[in-house]
Amino acid sequence: MATIRIGSIAPDFTQKSTEGDISFHQWAGSSWAVLFSHPKDFTPLCKTELGTVAKLKPEFDKRNVKVIAVSVDDVDSHKRWTSDIEETQKTKLNYRSSVTPIARWRPSTT
Repeated sequence: MATIRIGSIAPDFTQKSTEGDISFHQWAGSSWAVLFSHPKDFTPLCKTELGTVAKLKPEFDKRNVKVIAVSVDDVDSHKRWTSDIEETQKTKLNYRSSVTPIARWRPSTT
């Protein structure tokens, strides 16, 4: 199995997100992309991380960098969690959150 490292091109995948289904490479286009994961919705640490990224998003935008958070929870859970993040972190969640199990990122072995 190939190893994905920081700076590597991520394999393409499709997934559901809070803003509809996407194909990762098509969504990223010619931009750099930051793909980060959080293990579970409604957790204090993840709430802080997602809020911090939302606050930094204008800086990512200036540099033509797209941001997407990935988790194992479903899109409905992400949408319910959004208001909690916005209230506690005092910022609008201004980027996609998606649901794709890590197993779907593994390259085919055939």
